[in-house]
Amino acid sequence: MQRLVLKPAKIAQLAEGIRAIAAQEEPLGRLLRKVEVAEGLILDKVTVPIGVLLVIFEARPDALPQIASLAIRSGNGLLLKGGKEATHSNAALHKVIVEALGPMGSDLIALVTSREEIESLLALDDVVDLVIPRGSNALVSHIKRNTRIPVLGHADGICHVYVDAAADLDSAIKIVLDAKTDYPAACNAVEKVLIHKDWVGKGGVKAIYEALHQAGVEVHAGDAVKPLLPELPPPPAPRHEYSALAVTLELVDNMEVAIDHIHKYGSAHTDCIVTTDGGRAEAFLRGVDSACVFHNASTRFADGFRFGLGAEVGISTSRIHARGPVGVEGLLTTKWVLRGEGHVVAKDQGVRFTHKVLAGGSEAGGSEAGGAGAGAGGRQGSTGRRRGCVVM
Repeated sequence: MQRLVLKPAKIAQLAEGIRAIAAQEEPLGRLLRKVEVAEGLILDKVTVPIGVLLVIFEARPDALPQIASLAIRSGNGLLLKGGKEATHSNAALHKVIVEALGPMGSDLIALVTSREEIESLLALDDVVDLVIPRGSNALVSHIKRNTRIPVLGHADGICHVYVDAAADLDSAIKIVLDAKTDYPAACNAVEKVLIHKDWVGKGGVKAIYEALHQAGVEVHAGDAVKPLLPELPPPPAPRHEYSALAVTLELVDNMEVAIDHIHKYGSAHTDCIVTTDGGRAEAFLRGVDSACVFHNASTRFADGFRFGLGAEVGISTSRIHARGPVGVEGLLTTKWVLRGEGHVVAKDQGVRFTHKVLAGGSEAGGSEAGGAGAGAGGRQGSTGRRRGCVVM
């Protein structure tokens, strides 16, 4: 029920995020790289929209204006399907957005209302360029199985906090409590707390448990914690997402074991180390292969608004294209624009290559400049598009 409610504070935060997106530098046609291929032959790499997005989200009406604002800013067409629990809220929000866009509004952003339409849309791999599901593991898995369109999303949000031997215990408790209780149902809420074994003799395990218990959290004991707190129930599984006011406590021998545990049982979403040892923190940040890796900060910071992106369409755990909170930049792709003066290849004998990087492209360290060929809202390169699944 908490996700269905649009309280004044939430609406104010949504408005702030949308204004931040509107204030961003123009993302389309941004010159990333400029190269002189040969004398008089100039190659630009510029940003363009992905094309048409199909975003399916469950009971989160606040997601609709976030997703719509990001699609508008990035020049993408948008098909939206929200959960039936928020049908009326979604319809009202969609109406406001379409009216604000003017005559073209209904063509740029469409709201799908029936579940049956989704199955048909998932078959339109020649029309839809990217599917972004926001919801349960079951939703994401179903979409992955039933489409040839690339899918951007994460199936699980199994986040960890590792309390190192060199952690400040008060800080660790504060971070763990925030990561679990700030919004227990969020995908960036902590689901398992890994505690260095040295804290057993120093009372740290009991202190963390008591703090969680007093906050109303149902604590589950992992195999190594069970002998210390035998009254606690075991977790449903070593890899489990509660999405509720519940968490697992587990002991580990050292940071390396914690990292291995995270890779085995986590979901590559967001993981944190709490420690005062800077060297160990950097080793953790390098060693954990997750979309977001934090030092001495709550996992709840893994969010597009909090990252300064204005909003997000979701959090990606993929290694391809976009990773972490996906804002405007994650909804763009690139195209190469070549301008010549009658140049021909002639088996590479008709041209003298210089491959000189020119100023102006941001990838070359120069200032950003406007490029060509980035029409907003239109499909880019629909012929011969890649097929595959980019699942986060």
